[in-house]
Amino acid sequence: MKNLYSDTIVAPATTPGTGAISIVRISGPESFRITDAVVKLKSGTVSDANAYAIHFGEVLLDGKLLDQVLVSVFRAPHSYTGEDSVEISTHASAYIVTELIGLLLKAGARFAQPGEFTRRAFLNGKMDLAQAEAVADVISSNTAASHRVAMNQLKGGFSTELSTLRSQLLEMASLLELELDFSEEEVEFADRKQLLTLLEDTRKHVDKLAASFHQGNMIKNGVPVAIVGPANAGKSTLLNALLGEERAIVTDIPGTTRDTIEETLNINGILFRFIDTAGIRESSDTVEKIGIERTFRKISEAEIVLCLLDGRSEESDLLNNLTLLFQHVDSSRQEVFILLNKADQIAQEDTNKNVTAINKFVSSADKKANVLILSAKEQKGLKGLKDALYDTEKGLIPNEDSTFVTNVRHFEALRNASSALSDCHTSLSRGIPSDLVAEDLRRALSAINSILGTDLLDPEVILHNIFQNHCIGK
Repeated sequence: MKNLYSDTIVAPATTPGTGAISIVRISGPESFRITDAVVKLKSGTVSDANAYAIHFGEVLLDGKLLDQVLVSVFRAPHSYTGEDSVEISTHASAYIVTELIGLLLKAGARFAQPGEFTRRAFLNGKMDLAQAEAVADVISSNTAASHRVAMNQLKGGFSTELSTLRSQLLEMASLLELELDFSEEEVEFADRKQLLTLLEDTRKHVDKLAASFHQGNMIKNGVPVAIVGPANAGKSTLLNALLGEERAIVTDIPGTTRDTIEETLNINGILFRFIDTAGIRESSDTVEKIGIERTFRKISEAEIVLCLLDGRSEESDLLNNLTLLFQHVDSSRQEVFILLNKADQIAQEDTNKNVTAINKFVSSADKKANVLILSAKEQKGLKGLKDALYDTEKGLIPNEDSTFVTNVRHFEALRNASSALSDCHTSLSRGIPSDLVAEDLRRALSAINSILGTDLLDPEVILHNIFQNHCIGK
C-alpha cells in the first residue's frame, strides 16, 4: 500500500462545465514523470521545463487528440503543497477532465482524498492548521465580512496571535521545568508576582479571542433574525419579499407555516439568516403547537427579532400580541423591531395612532424596540427595514487586520486554555508546588497547540528552549 503522504495525487481543482477552463492539479514526487506520460509539450518535457511558466501541450486518447492544454510547473518547495506540482488547464468539459484524470491515474497517480492538497501543505510546513482550515472558509465566503475574516486567518493573523500566546506559555513552562531540575537547591527562577501578572494577561487575551466567536460565528453563518408574530400577520410574505422569491407558502389559512424556514440574505456585505416561524396563537392542532414551541426557541436564539403585526388590528389586539411576544424576548441583548404590516390597507391617521400606542407600551414595559411601517405584499418599506438591519450590525464588517474566531473547534480549545490558565493562576497564588503548576501550563499549551497543529508538549522542545534562553554552565 502506498504512503498516503508521499505518493503522487491528482484531482480536479475546478468544477468542470461551469466556465471556459478547468484545472487538474497533480502533486507529489512523480508529478513530472506522470504528466510527461500523458501530456506532450510542443517543446521538451515537463520534467525539464522551466518552473513558474506556462507550457503548451496536447493530450492524446487512443492516438486521437483529446484536448490542447496549458501546463504550469511548480518545483518543490515553492508550490502550494511544498511538493513538485503540475496544474493542467483544459477546456471546461466534464468528458475531457474525466478522461484526462483517467490517463493520469493509469500513469501512476492516485485520486486525492478530500482536502489532501491542503493537508500536504500543512504537513510540509507551508501553513499551520488554523491557516489550513481557513482555506475552506475563503472558498465558501459569500460576503465582504466573511471574506475579510477568512483571508486574515489564511494570511496568518490569527496564528500570529496564537503564536505569541504560545511563546509566553512556553517561557513560563520552561522556567517552572527549570526549577524542577534544581528542586533540591530550592531555587526559584520564575518571579511569582511577575508570573501571576503574565498568567492573568495571557488569560485575558485568550478570553478576548474566545469572546470574538459570537461575532465571528455571525459573520460566517449569518446574523440570526427571527420573524415572529401572530398567525396571518404576513411573516411568510415578508420573507418572500426580502428574498425576492417565493420561498415560503402564503395562504389566508392561519397556521400554514408549521415549522421554521431559514434563508440567508446579503445586505451590503453582511449575511443575515432570516427564520420564518409558525404564527403564535391558541391552537388545538398538535403539529401546529409543536411549531409554536419551536418559534419560542428560535426567538431566544435570535440576535434580532422582527415582531410582525397586522397593522389593521385593533389597538388592544396589537398590545396583547406584544405582551405575549415580549415574554420571550430579551431586549437587553436582542435588537427588536416591531413591524406594522399591511400599511397599504389602513389610513395614515390610524397607523400613527397605533405607533403612538406601541411606543407608549414599550416605554412603560421598560423595553427597547424600533417601530417601522411597511407593506410586505406591496414591497413598501423594505428598503428602510434592510437599512435598519444593516445599521444594527454594520460593526460586523471587520478591518483587514481584525481577528475573529469562526471555528467551533478553535472556540472550544480557547475555552479549555482559559480554564487551564485559571487553574494555573489559582495554584500559583496558593503556593502549590511547581510540578503541579507546570501541569496546568501544559494543558493550556496543549489547547493552543490543537489549534495550530503544533506539538509543543514534546519535552525536547521545552528543553531546547531552556538551553537556548537559559544557558547554565555553558
